[in-house]
Amino acid sequence: MQKLLGILVLIVLLNACKKVEEAPVEVNTEELEFNYQKMPEKIEINPEAAAIVADWQQFKDLNSSVDVLYKATNNEDLALAIDDLIEKEKKLEAGKYPELFDSFQVKSRQMVMRTFLYKAKTSIMENQPTTEPTIKVLEAYNSIRKQLNVIMNSQLDKKLILDET
Repeated sequence: MQKLLGILVLIVLLNACKKVEEAPVEVNTEELEFNYQKMPEKIEINPEAAAIVADWQQFKDLNSSVDVLYKATNNEDLALAIDDLIEKEKKLEAGKYPELFDSFQVKSRQMVMRTFLYKAKTSIMENQPTTEPTIKVLEAYNSIRKQLNVIMNSQLDKKLILDET
């Protein structure tokens, strides 16, 4: 009985040591490819804000880099555009804001854009889908432009509010 049990254990061990071939993991490259046709349109800046932005060199540089991002058609172009945008965003943060736009509303939206830029860069580096993070970057950029319009359209005269007479 013990010999039969020993042989049975030996057979089980030999079967357990068999090499099992793993199925190769197939990566769908269509999902990973950047789909430039889904990009949201850029929001226009109203003329009053455009006059102020025209003298703001760091924002103009960021704007030109975003234009390059819109021209990207594949992941290689996207990677270059994202790296350029990260550099321009750092310069924008370090630069001097126009007095009217030097507010937490603009800076917080810029921080959101920075977050999505790094998320897009990570997606590129890890071969993950890149379309959705890029759309988020452009939406964050559009929210900065929209906030510039809001600031220009809703300026309150503080002297009138504080002057009680």
